[in-house]
Amino acid sequence: MRPFYDRDGITIYHGDLRELWPIEAEVIVTDPPYGMNYRSGRRKSHDSQPIAGDRDTELRDWMLEQWQDRPALVFGTWRAGRPMCRTLLVWDKMLGPGMGDLSLPWGPGHEEIYVRGQGWVKAEKRQSNVLRFKGYASRDGERPDHPTPKPVELMRHLLERCPAGTVLDPFMGAGSTLVAAKQLGRRAIGVELEERYCEMAVQRLERVDA
Repeated sequence: MRPFYDRDGITIYHGDLRELWPIEAEVIVTDPPYGMNYRSGRRKSHDSQPIAGDRDTELRDWMLEQWQDRPALVFGTWRAGRPMCRTLLVWDKMLGPGMGDLSLPWGPGHEEIYVRGQGWVKAEKRQSNVLRFKGYASRDGERPDHPTPKPVELMRHLLERCPAGTVLDPFMGAGSTLVAAKQLGRRAIGVELEERYCEMAVQRLERVDA
């Protein structure tokens, strides 16, 4: 398949991951459909629409089966069932409690990241598995028009701990993984089913070092 975008070491494919497989890469960093049938309550142009493939974890599980035990960082939630992993990271969004179950006195303010495989790069000092990076607030003017965008600062932190080589994001969304990879001078490949998000990712990549 011809790339949707291919520049400065970053390649984007618009299509179904299963039709593009296999893809040559050394590590996966991705935020796949969680199996939550998530729909944002925001009213922007696109991000109130449900995420494609988010009715179950079939796509995530298919990807992990193909990838086997190679290095991967995979976002997810305990509510949809955790995949097998070596450990998990907790991303503290630093935004206060989210909606969740309103009958409870606590609201969710975090997401999980599952760590699989070997070869992770250690920092000079061992770090906590709780990662504190501010997420996008609902009225943040910098927030990409996507239901579940991840902050580039968080993705940079994760990529800095990844083994060397090409990074693959099979569920690219608005492209935060690719933006972080470009900032770090890393080769990266993104795959996205929805063309509007491919276009959004290209716009964000073009603003790096513009």
